[in-house]
Amino acid sequence: MAKRKMILDLDTGVDDALAIAYALADPEVDLIGIVSSYGNNLLDVCAENSLKLLELLGHTDIPVFKGLPHSCTTEHFDVMQVSKDIHGDNGIGDVELPAPSRALEEQSGVDFYIEAAHKYGKDLIIIPTGPMTNLAAALKKDPEIADLIGNVTFMGGALTVEGNVTPVAEANINQDPKAADEVMKSNLPLTMVGLDVTLRTLLTKNETKQWRELGTASGKAFADITDFYIDAYYNLDIDKRGCALHDPLAVGVGIDPSFVSTISLFMKVVYQEGPYYGRTIGDNAKLNDPNPNVKVAVNVDKERYLKAFMDHLNKLFKEN
Repeated sequence: MAKRKMILDLDTGVDDALAIAYALADPEVDLIGIVSSYGNNLLDVCAENSLKLLELLGHTDIPVFKGLPHSCTTEHFDVMQVSKDIHGDNGIGDVELPAPSRALEEQSGVDFYIEAAHKYGKDLIIIPTGPMTNLAAALKKDPEIADLIGNVTFMGGALTVEGNVTPVAEANINQDPKAADEVMKSNLPLTMVGLDVTLRTLLTKNETKQWRELGTASGKAFADITDFYIDAYYNLDIDKRGCALHDPLAVGVGIDPSFVSTISLFMKVVYQEGPYYGRTIGDNAKLNDPNPNVKVAVNVDKERYLKAFMDHLNKLFKEN
């Protein structure tokens, strides 16, 4: 059976780095490209981080594309201090990796989306783990792709729990709520992997110790990168027990939806300024409409997922 094709859309910070590793290690998918976004850091930094990590993991064959540098409603983007506190000044736990030996692709990430949608159709899975700016721009440029793409599984939003930047808003959605609303209201088949489930999947230094003990360059680097993240969770009182596997959980669910239980809804995102800015919520206007396009993850088989995650990454790091 032919492998399904996957595109990651990343604002490459620590959990995005783990998402890259998971996608590379999974035998069921072929990672065909990374589209870069802004969020955990500036666009150029995030794009270079993806190049560095792919090189560390021995995959310089996978192209990295530049997406858009700021939200669809602003003219620029400033990195929040809390992002630097969680991901480090360089986005990857302040671990210094060698400069990449290759350049970014000249084609834009938006055009790559459109090309891949027409080429692979239902075999294409897209995993946005940052703001939805790039995907919304691709939909605007070629609305037909909404009916071509097989699945979009995104890390973002919060339905049954509080947000993590405001009481209602999750960070990725909060970066560009209007783009997220456009994606939610499209015909795309969507799976929302939000804080409802990602906050339940925790990684500790017991796991990163396994990577370090492999004695490989990638195992050591990823242990250092992730330990920074675990320490940030502890010091900022986000979670004293470990760090959440936000972005890699979205990759896992994109490949194997049985990791989560979902409810099907038509969703919308509040993008008007006010106390509910960035809120992801069911759309009252469509409550009785058939065939909702969004599956919202509300529970996760965290033990089975964590085992798959560790099996994947241990195998990958052992080889690099």
